[in-house]
Amino acid sequence: MLDLWAYHHQARIDFSRPGKPTDNCHIETFNGSFRDECLNLHWFETLEEAKTIIEDWRRDYNESRPHSTLNDLSPAEFAHRAGLSSLARV
Repeated sequence: MLDLWAYHHQARIDFSRPGKPTDNCHIETFNGSFRDECLNLHWFETLEEAKTIIEDWRRDYNESRPHSTLNDLSPAEFAHRAGLSSLARV
């Protein structure tokens, strides 16, 4: 189904090689932060609870917390300064 979708949308599928997290180091870093700072700290009892906790973490990650790769700005502040306010969400 993925191949069919990609064909109809003229998209090229480019998977990371198995066992090669350096192929996409930015998402690997994000995944590690998300797991360490959110998923490993909570035992979700309901889907709604999971949605609420994850959204709170996402907002903090994007709007409050400085990122060293963005000159110690939050992604929202970095996007705002670059004139990309609508792109500040993960």
